[in-house]
Amino acid sequence: MELMRIFSYASIILSISVYLLPIMVNSIGINYGQIADNLPSPENVVPIVKSIGVTKVKLYDADPRVLGAFANSGVEFMIGLGNGDLEKMRDPNNAQDWVKQNVQAHLPDAKITCIFVGNEVLTFNDTNLSDNLVPAMQSVHTALVNLGLDKQVTVTTAHSLGILQTSFPPSAGAFREDLVDILSQTLSFHQKTGSPFLINAYPFFAYKGNPKQVSLDFVLFQPNQGVIDPATNLHYDNMLYAQIDAVYSALASLGYKKLPVHISETGWPSKGDEDEAGATPDNAKKYNGNLIKLMSQNAGTPLRPDSDLNIYVFALFNENMKPGPTSERNYGLFKPDGTPAYALGVTNNNTASGSIGNGVTMPFSPTSSSTGYLSISSATGRRKFVGHALMMASLLLITTLV
Repeated sequence: MELMRIFSYASIILSISVYLLPIMVNSIGINYGQIADNLPSPENVVPIVKSIGVTKVKLYDADPRVLGAFANSGVEFMIGLGNGDLEKMRDPNNAQDWVKQNVQAHLPDAKITCIFVGNEVLTFNDTNLSDNLVPAMQSVHTALVNLGLDKQVTVTTAHSLGILQTSFPPSAGAFREDLVDILSQTLSFHQKTGSPFLINAYPFFAYKGNPKQVSLDFVLFQPNQGVIDPATNLHYDNMLYAQIDAVYSALASLGYKKLPVHISETGWPSKGDEDEAGATPDNAKKYNGNLIKLMSQNAGTPLRPDSDLNIYVFALFNENMKPGPTSERNYGLFKPDGTPAYALGVTNNNTASGSIGNGVTMPFSPTSSSTGYLSISSATGRRKFVGHALMMASLLLITTLV
């Protein structure tokens, strides 16, 4: 039976090449979630990841099975420490024990390069969580220093776009006033330790929230006229880059103009409920395929053309046990059996089918948040999805460009 299963996966890997190979792009990663009861074993995931040329993987915990399976593979790992563990991690002794068990024990075979402490903590509006965030990050970093690992492993946390008060035009990007104090502490930590600022950005939520006003071409990187930021005269033809530059502007307003921004989650579901406009295989193919082609050009955003975004696509697999709307279970590039959920249309010269443009009748202020694995129990090694906050705080309609 095991031999047949191995043969089956080998056949699947060969078939993947028809759909996806090769899509290797600098700084493209994948989110590997496991909220499902039908996923392939980590050993069988390794060739799937390698078949699509991805060299960076983001885990929502520090699953030893995954880290062991990818040992000596050369794949870089960002591992997670869940929201439920933040209070415990304030204690330097607990943090050191965690780092010893979940980081040091796997080095150097597993290439762990980053730990994200908590996911979208600040948009829960939970003072207990937010009060513990920076102290937990500091304790984990101190543990790395004590163990001589701080030069190879950084510490950060992931935010949703819900931390923005204003996001359009990008030059007006600003953080929520009630979060400025805690964000300033976080940013100071990043600057001192050299770690990146992580954002989960989903244009899908902006389109889902107002499909009549938001241009689908703009969110899918399809050809369109785009919009001009009146303050900078920069042209935007896709929503994701407008969102990212809004974050850059918000950082600059607090004095952190040079802080690197990485996109820890972005993606598009291939299936959704009746009220989830745009959740189709074709749109998922366009979003992820066009994104990969765009990243292959090694160009940054209009505001930061030389920036390396280090984008992590969400997600590797469809996950059948995630609660919430149908879309939550259908973000995967792959089905649980290892076959592609849809053809990305990327050929072996790194060009996607169809041309890439981006955004047009751009619409409004997308202050959407993201899907997220928001609480992780390290005791059980299982991820518990609590929910995602979708914040469409204000829709600032702008004039359609003709």
